[in-house]
Amino acid sequence: MDSNRSFDTITSALTRVSGPGRRGSAWTTYLCPVHEADGRPHHPSLGVVYNHTRHRTVVKCFAGCPDEAVLDRLGLHIRDLFDHPRTPTLPRRPSSRPDLSLADRAILTAGLSLEAHKPDLGPRTGRPRRRAVYIYRWPDGRPAGRIIRVHTPHRHGHKKSFWQEHPTRSGWRPGGFPRLPFHLPEVLAAIHHSRDIYICEGEADVLTATHAGLTATCNAGGAQAWHPDHATWLAGAPRALIIADRDAPGYRHATRVAQSLTPLIPHLRILQARDGKDLTDHINAGHNISDLDPVPILDAHFNSHPAS
Repeated sequence: MDSNRSFDTITSALTRVSGPGRRGSAWTTYLCPVHEADGRPHHPSLGVVYNHTRHRTVVKCFAGCPDEAVLDRLGLHIRDLFDHPRTPTLPRRPSSRPDLSLADRAILTAGLSLEAHKPDLGPRTGRPRRRAVYIYRWPDGRPAGRIIRVHTPHRHGHKKSFWQEHPTRSGWRPGGFPRLPFHLPEVLAAIHHSRDIYICEGEADVLTATHAGLTATCNAGGAQAWHPDHATWLAGAPRALIIADRDAPGYRHATRVAQSLTPLIPHLRILQARDGKDLTDHINAGHNISDLDPVPILDAHFNSHPAS
């Protein structure tokens, strides 16, 4: 049985080189073979955890040693972090069809389908449950609206659904609210201090970025709901980094965002997760923000067209 093959490979090598690890609630810690291999006492700073969703092992030196350096000391490679490493494939050549939009050319170049395909989750197995509430605020902090996130269990996962509410004198009521970016007060403060703004596709990724120390935002309503009104609030930012979900709706959303921001922000980037679909997957796979990859065609196009 090789369900945790990568974890066994990594931990066996670390035990051989650094000695037995210390089991914690999530991470197993070892002496880092890069900077703690001098024979002196250290508090172990290398963490190892198995990601069951991605079927891979995450190795992280909390002192900052690169994964590649750690693996090199163990005589291993990046592919050893995965239970079933895939053979690398080269991106497809961009299509020259004149009828394709910029976003669709990028989608095909990345080897993705032009259509969004939702997985078959099977029959419903339980009642819907509220999982999160996201408050959208005016610049002075007053609530303008909120998004309710609900998960409904099915045999092969859960179905996500969302609804909007707005405040009234008698409490929250169903219905839309003004087009404001999520975390607007924090975004405006960052623009005032000339800091970069990260634009994600959903509130969960915004919170992931916030926990990583970034200033991030998104629009309510998903990939199809970005509007130029959202963009006007971001005018004056020195740079915007748009994190595209790795699918057709994500690439189209990123293109729409970039087009609306081109006249307002001098520098734009369009990036995507190195592993997984979105920023949260990227972080959960053990990558840093600096490891985000440029989206083919889109990043080059908007990075070379600064605002006039």
